[in-house]
Amino acid sequence: MELNTDVIVVGSGVGGSTAARELAKKGKKVIILEKGELCSPKQWGSEVLAFKFYDKYGLWSRSREGVFYYRTIMAGGTSIVSCGNGVRSLEKELKSLGIDLNNEFRQAEKELGVGPVPKRLIGPGTAAIMRSAQGLGVKMVPMPKLINFKKCIGCGNCVVGCRTGAKWTALDYLYQAQRLGATLMTGINVNRILSSRGVVTGVEGHNKLGTKVKIIAPVVILAAGGIGTPVILLNSGIKAGRKLFLDLFTVTFGITKNLGMSQELTMAAVNHDNKGFILSPFIDTPFALASVVPVPLRRNLKILTKRKDMLGIMVKINDDSRGSVSKDGKIGKKLTRGDLSKLKKGADISKKILIGAGAAPETIITTKVRGAHPGGTAAIGEVVDKNLQTKIKNLYVADGSVLPKSPGLPPIVTIVALAKRLAKRIK
Repeated sequence: MELNTDVIVVGSGVGGSTAARELAKKGKKVIILEKGELCSPKQWGSEVLAFKFYDKYGLWSRSREGVFYYRTIMAGGTSIVSCGNGVRSLEKELKSLGIDLNNEFRQAEKELGVGPVPKRLIGPGTAAIMRSAQGLGVKMVPMPKLINFKKCIGCGNCVVGCRTGAKWTALDYLYQAQRLGATLMTGINVNRILSSRGVVTGVEGHNKLGTKVKIIAPVVILAAGGIGTPVILLNSGIKAGRKLFLDLFTVTFGITKNLGMSQELTMAAVNHDNKGFILSPFIDTPFALASVVPVPLRRNLKILTKRKDMLGIMVKINDDSRGSVSKDGKIGKKLTRGDLSKLKKGADISKKILIGAGAAPETIITTKVRGAHPGGTAAIGEVVDKNLQTKIKNLYVADGSVLPKSPGLPPIVTIVALAKRLAKRIK
């Protein structure tokens, strides 16, 4: 199979769908190549069905050192299972590198409908955590969200897909790109970049039947994520895959008497005091709890029966960028002293907040360490320049892999802004 187009976009997540939409608006002929499949919204909202979205079912994706990480392989990417948080991240750091995203941030926030969680969607459990935090001098405010709050029912199932369609996902931009003439090809695994005399000429890969696919284009945008993108670059002769971060997090939770938050909007509030981590009310899904609570299975199952009475707080840190991704996609990521110190400080504060909110001290547990936003593996200044171009002319990257450091904050709005800026610069 051999095709020709103006622009190839590899990956249909946040960065890829944004770039494809913006370029299709310019009248460019765009082909979007997605390794995963396009799932129906009818498959969203169920933890059992969500196993299909997550790489290795979200249970066995680990670094060589044993650190859990979450990654989806599907049209729309990880935005499908995000918590819909709409914060700006790394704004100052990017500006210091010559990348001023102020206009793109404003455009993105308007289009994505970013706004703070309204009072009616701050549930009793979240409210109790916010009050307790305030009493300890830890200020929590409503989280900015990419959510149509008129549609949101506060079900607490953001991480398995929003069945009501209230949450913005990359599919919103992807569908717009298709209506503007872009072509989406699913089940396509891109193996390497094609180039001649230092200029990109296309990509090569295969479909799910193993048939070779070759697409020719004068512009290629890689947006296969912090793990997928460096694999393609490495197999194309470009040094990448270093300085991996995962935005590591843990969840500390405790059991109360008839005050839970399992049916409340996920991460409806946030504390960000520039200590290297954020705190946000959060409870894992039942299967996730079973896999990440570091206690014997018998007690684990007992804990799951109390989930409706749980309060929890996520501690998300900006971890050290010392991981790596190899040519075969294997991840090396160990916890540094700095990572462990931040996680412990956050967990200690969370424990005090939870006790103040009504959790029994003897029930409080902190989960194993996990990561949710792989990035840094094609960083600006390392693998791409400030225009997101690699050493191969007209080969660009537009996903979390270009971020120069771990934001320790949800990166969706920043990736959208970067992809918008890139699309403006492509002639």
